[in-house]
Amino acid sequence: MKYTQLGRTGLKVSRLVLGTMNFGPQTDEADSHAIMDAALDAGINFFDTANVYGWGENKGRTESIIGNWFAKGGERRDKVVLATKVYGNMGGDGPAWPNHDKLSALNIRRAVDASLKRLQTDYIDVYQFHHIDRATPFEEIWQAIDVLVQQGKILYVGSSNFPGYKIAQANEVAARRGGTIGLVSEQCLYNLFERRAEMEVIPAAQEYGLGVIPWSPLHGGLLGGVLKKEVEGGRRGSGRAADSLGDPAVRTKIQAYEDLLDKHGLEPGEAALAWLLTRPGVTGPIVGPRTAEQLESAQRAVELELSEELLAGLDEIFPGPGPSPEAFAW
Repeated sequence: MKYTQLGRTGLKVSRLVLGTMNFGPQTDEADSHAIMDAALDAGINFFDTANVYGWGENKGRTESIIGNWFAKGGERRDKVVLATKVYGNMGGDGPAWPNHDKLSALNIRRAVDASLKRLQTDYIDVYQFHHIDRATPFEEIWQAIDVLVQQGKILYVGSSNFPGYKIAQANEVAARRGGTIGLVSEQCLYNLFERRAEMEVIPAAQEYGLGVIPWSPLHGGLLGGVLKKEVEGGRRGSGRAADSLGDPAVRTKIQAYEDLLDKHGLEPGEAALAWLLTRPGVTGPIVGPRTAEQLESAQRAVELELSEELLAGLDEIFPGPGPSPEAFAW
């Protein structure tokens, strides 16, 4: 496994991030533990989760599965850079009870303690804001974070799904307050098919020294060889992939993509991950395997070297938007 610094920090993390969203809803606890063991054996040390994972009445289940894995010992917790998230309503279905979601100082304090209990650890390495909170000023957010850092409950702070201007605002407020490092990472939707983050989010992250952690690197399976799987096994895409393939223009693009990679003798999913690893500012994509075999496939992407010819071909099929403001101004 290869490693890099997380943004401007001294923290070393693997170029692949183990996503755990499937743990609980699609992968049972025993298989989830086996995948985490395999990831650690492969040198993947960066694990990502969120307090809401498990979803519905099982919110928090994913963190609990990870906590039970840590409890097995064997230096599991010490070897993992653990990232989780705060924002969503952790109560029952329906509207949240006041102050039981988002980023008020009260909810941040409550959510951290609940996550620590489920995760069976006394600290979180990277605590991430899952979404912007339009109602809470960053002065309040950073004051709450400063207390948690002083208490040793969290070490670093990251964002997820932030627009570029909010990354800038968050870190400018942090700088004015002094004594806090500010955001060190940003998780955003970014892949070959969805490149809008290149306009402002990624430039903002680079300007402020945040590591970029792309989520949905295969765009819901669309970039994972979905058409090839239809032909070979009769498997039809589902979710985002199926919805997208309903558009003939999208299907044509994906066919061209799979044909190009077949010409170069590469697997689509592995090439899509390898492409992200070539992008400026990217720390590592989040891979969310449901099985050990999917984890093995993702690992091969770290060693892939994509030729300039192939990179140019991918840009031709999936052109980026270009930088801001040129991308939308003229």
